[in-house]
Amino acid sequence: MTSASGPTAAWRSGIQGGDLLPSGPAGRLSTPAGDGHGPEAGPPTVTIGSYPDYPTAQRVVDYLADNRFPVEHSAIVGTNLTLVETVLGRMTTGRAGLLGAGTGAWFGLFIGLLFGIFTVGNWLAVILVGLVIGAIWGAVFGAVAHAMTGGQRDFTSASSLRAGQYAVTVDAQLADQARQLLGRMQMPNPAANTR
Repeated sequence: MTSASGPTAAWRSGIQGGDLLPSGPAGRLSTPAGDGHGPEAGPPTVTIGSYPDYPTAQRVVDYLADNRFPVEHSAIVGTNLTLVETVLGRMTTGRAGLLGAGTGAWFGLFIGLLFGIFTVGNWLAVILVGLVIGAIWGAVFGAVAHAMTGGQRDFTSASSLRAGQYAVTVDAQLADQARQLLGRMQMPNPAANTR
């Protein structure tokens, strides 16, 4: 019969002391809590209202906060999410170079300021040199990066997530208090404004 020996014997399952895990670089490890299927859910929540846009839902939470409701127990939940990519314009190698030059100039300015702080002589010249070198290298990298795509993506865009509806939820034990406060809130009727 052989027995387990070595540094791993102390933390193997089924062996005396097997519930001990070896310590790691950040300290002693512990077994994760819960059932291992992700983070534990918080307290149960109740939806106290659904709104067509975010500013209305934000106004509701702001009203609750103004009336001393513990808003740290509330959330605005967007549902029916849609990814919208708005095309801003055509991207050419020249435009990619210009955008790269702008980004590189900011980085060069930052590096120039860092070196300029510790310069005994003409610190303004160090800052300007950093800015110019950053702009040149940024333009080169921007143009080369765009040219390497081979025309696969010749446009610029901005992506955003939009929700079809925004629900305001609160912890279940505070739902009645939130509903009473919302009963006193004067919300403009969107249907009345369209007539």
